[in-house]
Amino acid sequence: MGQASAGGLFEPMRLRGLQLAHRGWVAPMCQYSVRRDDAPGTPNDWHLMHLGQFAAGGAALILTEATAVNATGRISPQDTGIWTDAQAQEWSRITEFVHRYGSADTKIGIQLAHAGRKASTYAPFARESGSVPHAEGGWQTVGPTNEAFGRYAAPAALDEAGVRQIVSDFRDAAVRAVWAGFDTIEIHGAHGYQLHQFLSPLINTRTDEWGGSATNRARLLLEVVDAVRGVIPDDMPLLLRVSASDWADGGLEPEAVADVVSQAAARGVDLVDVSSGGAVHGVNIPLGPGYQVPFAAAIRRRTGVPTGAVGLITTPAQADSVIREGSADAVLLARAALRHPHWWQRAAVELGHDLAWAPQYERAAVAENY
Repeated sequence: MGQASAGGLFEPMRLRGLQLAHRGWVAPMCQYSVRRDDAPGTPNDWHLMHLGQFAAGGAALILTEATAVNATGRISPQDTGIWTDAQAQEWSRITEFVHRYGSADTKIGIQLAHAGRKASTYAPFARESGSVPHAEGGWQTVGPTNEAFGRYAAPAALDEAGVRQIVSDFRDAAVRAVWAGFDTIEIHGAHGYQLHQFLSPLINTRTDEWGGSATNRARLLLEVVDAVRGVIPDDMPLLLRVSASDWADGGLEPEAVADVVSQAAARGVDLVDVSSGGAVHGVNIPLGPGYQVPFAAAIRRRTGVPTGAVGLITTPAQADSVIREGSADAVLLARAALRHPHWWQRAAVELGHDLAWAPQYERAAVAENY
């Protein structure tokens, strides 16, 4: 690792036993679309359509939205989960669809998550904001301490049994994800959610074996890595999303995160999806095209671990340069994919790559149609 890629965006990539057609992937995007009349956490036709369109559009790998490992780990009451067999059954319908209709031999992974103190909130397009009260379907959140995130309701500090239960819930969710037909699993350790909360010195002020030193603060994330790696097939790659910076004085920075990434890789993580922020309320993040790419490059360079870059990457040329310059090994798209669900086919035309199209759409596979 650490070398530029001669093949660029459309160079194939292999992670353990998973062969990927190219390096353009779909980033996790919360949809807040589980209907109130559904069983809690159960994906539905919206999720089938949302993820399926990217498969038809030529994405090599699709990652689901943050999918809760238990009911209290949901960001909102409308979030998906995989803490029951019934939820896993519905996810299997989606994985089968992606495998059947993906025009680039598309693969699909699930992002396993626990929102911690940022759980039980209204969806961003709801009329209200903040924490959902119990009377409206909310619940008591949990975190490393009882300190609230901004104006959200205060969490209950997890005791030893509660921390251990989270590890167990990630393990059980991974078992269900394998059964449901996912090709890979990503552990969500970013954006101020539970694993990131334990990792950040600005949030985790515990004085027991789960807090204090950098080693203790990383313990929950690494035990989750061990738990998940221990129940998935040896040839299934394991991904990890991290926030490389808290964007706040005294918070996490790339050097400290890189040390955790190295430990996670030694325990079986195969690629790190590098984002930033989310842990501290009210910070200013200097947004701009590719603003998080330098974080992916820094962690890749420091650890030798393959990385994925995400964050305001929009054009095919921009994505291609990220790979060719050796800043990351994959590029994950979110908003650009929402605007253009067939982004990868358009990119292939622009970059002169022959990417397979679904036969129903082949009539559009010429440059003049763009």
